Amino acid sequence: MGDDNEEDRQSVVSRSSSCRSSSSKPHKANDAGWEAIRSVEARDGNINLSHFKLLQRLGSGDIGSVYLSELRGFRCLFAMKVMDKTALAARNKLLRAATERSILEKLDHPFLPTLYAHFDTANFSCLIMEYCPGGDLHTLRQRQLTKRFDNEAVRFYAAEILLALEYLHMMGVVYRDLKPENVLVRHDGHIMLSDFDLSLICDVSPTVIQSPPPGTAARRRAPSFSSSSSSTGKLGRLGGGASPSCILPACVAPCTVDRPMPPAGQLRSTRVNPLPELVAEPTGARSMSFVGTHEYLAPEIISGYGHGSAVDWWTLGIFLFEMFHGRTPFKGGDNESTLVNVLTKPLEFGGAAEGVELGEDARSLIRGLLAKDPAKRIASARGAVEIKQHPFFAGTNWALVRCAAPPEVPKALLWRKKNTGSKSDDVEYF
Repeated sequence: MGDDNEEDRQSVVSRSSSCRSSSSKPHKANDAGWEAIRSVEARDGNINLSHFKLLQRLGSGDIGSVYLSELRGFRCLFAMKVMDKTALAARNKLLRAATERSILEKLDHPFLPTLYAHFDTANFSCLIMEYCPGGDLHTLRQRQLTKRFDNEAVRFYAAEILLALEYLHMMGVVYRDLKPENVLVRHDGHIMLSDFDLSLICDVSPTVIQSPPPGTAARRRAPSFSSSSSSTGKLGRLGGGASPSCILPACVAPCTVDRPMPPAGQLRSTRVNPLPELVAEPTGARSMSFVGTHEYLAPEIISGYGHGSAVDWWTLGIFLFEMFHGRTPFKGGDNESTLVNVLTKPLEFGGAAEGVELGEDARSLIRGLLAKDPAKRIASARGAVEIKQHPFFAGTNWALVRCAAPPEVPKALLWRKKNTGSKSDDVEYF
């Protein structure tokens, strides 16, 4: 569901000069697909549809269909999003397609899509992106014996999503469509957010703030970023021998450091000030559009009084609840009753009868994210910094999240030449 309006139209148009595609994607420096695309461009000039072989349809959405495709002459698979330009124009969806492309062009982050190339034909607009063989988290959750994820798995996926949302907000993008179906699983088990046609492009002013001094409640809740093996939790059990390629961009590096403990006699007189924190939350973002999925809609979207970046933290709360419970918290018998529940129904957690074992740290974080008043919602002012410091993520080494062991790694996609007697290089996948 989504409505385009003049405010969003002007937002995209005014930023068109800053959304041009760049040939530099540092975190894809050693990626075979990236090199293959650049090689074809160097040889033939421009990438077009004839360079690809469409193998099968992976799925379809509101503005297009996604196909598994092979770059001819290379053993490289991509996801190609194909959008019918005539259909988009007839349904007034051209702006949404343009918004998605403008966002994808400027992204360079381990947990967000890489736009390898884009091109138009007479009838279609095509985006070439990374193929994720692990499907999505909704399908993966359904395959679990209990239809739910355990605490460590939820923390793993939530940490990567949090870093992706933090980066988006720093880039002036409000996602607005977080749900398990839009969280794809890469070949290595790490995640990638997808579908940005509902996203809002806005202004953001990064600010450096001083963290609360040691001894305050906020600092007592802050997790340790030590890489020592004694850290608790799957994300914290990472040694110091990780390769440089595993380090996240500087914008998502940890904001605190370990300092040596002073001698016992100096404990009362020594005061260690924490490092400043970078906050880049687009708190001034405002939209009146009614966009999103009913069960994930924030109260301020339903009320129609305007919404901003805090809607992403609401959807993160719904996401966490669903990963733990196997259901969303406010689902009603139909869409209308679901919306009423979002506005009026108190948050209730499942118990032993439902087979849900949820610790107080998880409950506390979900309550904070699902505050119906966006002004009282955790992270609404300081962004992801607040969530990183929540006890639920205690022990998480934020600088090395990318190197943590995933809960599940997809089976390798095998492929071979078809036995057709032809001399062509046709392949089949299984």
